[in-house]
Amino acid sequence: MSLTVIGTLAYDTIETAHDKREEILGGSAVYFALASSLFTETSLVGVVGEDFREEHVQAMRAAGINLDGLEVADGKTFRWSGRYEPDWNTRHTLDTQLNVLEHFDPKVPDAQRSAKFVFLANASPQVQARGLDQVEDPQFVMMDTMNLWIDIAKDELVALLGRVDAVVLNDEEARMLTGEDNLWRAAAAVRALGPSLVVLKKGEHGAYLLAEDWRFVVPAYPVVDVVDPTGAGDSFAGGFMGHVAASGASSPEVLRQAMLYGTAAASRCVEAFSTEQLEGRALEEVQARRQELLQMITP
Repeated sequence: MSLTVIGTLAYDTIETAHDKREEILGGSAVYFALASSLFTETSLVGVVGEDFREEHVQAMRAAGINLDGLEVADGKTFRWSGRYEPDWNTRHTLDTQLNVLEHFDPKVPDAQRSAKFVFLANASPQVQARGLDQVEDPQFVMMDTMNLWIDIAKDELVALLGRVDAVVLNDEEARMLTGEDNLWRAAAAVRALGPSLVVLKKGEHGAYLLAEDWRFVVPAYPVVDVVDPTGAGDSFAGGFMGHVAASGASSPEVLRQAMLYGTAAASRCVEAFSTEQLEGRALEEVQARRQELLQMITP
């Protein structure tokens, strides 16, 4: 079944307690699409500048990602620079250069407007809404967001939540959006805004899937050596939506399995800088880790 992601492509500069990498491939749509394409063909809608390297275009195409919706605009590709503290949970943004992303107006190609599964990766809710407006009759739509948009564009974000089936948030964002300290009440308050499903990311403590009348919890996969957590959330969403789209359904059983695949994909992502661990033999490893996770939660 067709899956389309609307989001960002970027060049990142990442500092950790152990290493630093400059001008490496990143962006929400890139991490998502590389993870989701392990399961199903994925179409990417985004914008890059004239400096976007051909090797990265070819790498995405080699992964089976449809790039008909990739716009090349005059100027430079979006840049982000950040530093992680040794605990990996504390991240500092050092520099953000919007460049061509500043005027990004998503253009979904005609062939992708019939997509049945859509992921709105982290971007302003106005951009996400304009992208969703171009999809004719989606079967399942999931979105991501962040505290910035909750702070400066809450009305637009709330309006968009009324149009999607699922939203992925971390616990801080859920509390900030709803004003509820208790996560279960926060999830219920988010569902009251429109989405029937809420995925709460808890980092090293796993993730929760909360529906009206059922819940599912999956632990984090025990990664021994974390190298760079950038893109973990997008990779989780890619594994999740990739499995849902490949299944062609969003039943509770499919969604539970999607949580396992998303967690496994995220665990691969953090073991290297950039997208290296989402390429090559990644599907075999993701499938193996999904099986390990299943054994961890099955009596």
